[in-house]
Amino acid sequence: MAEVKKKALSTASKPSPKPSKALREKAAQIQRILDELYPEVPIPLHHDDPYTLLVAVVLSAQCTDERVNQVTPHLFARARTPEEMIRLSVDEIRQIIKPCGLSPTKSKALWELSRRIVEEHGGQVPHTFEALEALPGVGHKTASVVMSQAFGVPAFPVDTHIHRLAARWGLSSGKSVEQTERDLKALFPKESWNKLHLQIIYFGREYCPARGHNAKECPICSLWAG
Repeated sequence: MAEVKKKALSTASKPSPKPSKALREKAAQIQRILDELYPEVPIPLHHDDPYTLLVAVVLSAQCTDERVNQVTPHLFARARTPEEMIRLSVDEIRQIIKPCGLSPTKSKALWELSRRIVEEHGGQVPHTFEALEALPGVGHKTASVVMSQAFGVPAFPVDTHIHRLAARWGLSSGKSVEQTERDLKALFPKESWNKLHLQIIYFGREYCPARGHNAKECPICSLWAG
């Protein structure tokens, strides 16, 4: 899940203009295909609770979910709670998470966000966008994943893959992830957001990759391919 660093919540939550009837019908058709292909969508990052999910999402910045899932068992064997995390040194964390890349930055963020959770939130991951985005290393996309998948709050996390597919399918201008989030929220029912963002991720990996994509063989792109 690729992270795009912090933007003000108001930027992402500002509504888009009402989409046209044709665009809404296209979005509904896409959603029917995704529901048929992916009726159930497990969260790709392995975790046990809001804290381990938050850690995994922070580690996923510019790293594959598969690699994160290889690293987190080693990290969680040492530190599964924020209290345990701050007992480790930043360098100990860095050595464990090194395969995920950006380990100097991520290790400092994990230690500091854990300290803040312990000292400011009683050891519990906060469950508001504002409080989450105030934590080190946590941008709007990461906060959206935690709010949607850990706390069940409707959100539409947009990573670079969803951003790309929304533009490819003509659902958004594709100028920024913030614009894409607003456009997708305007197109799809609120109650579907938490599931839909995962469905799009799975679909992109299986049928609609960035490279080597054949539009005529894609279950969605083929519907509008010339």
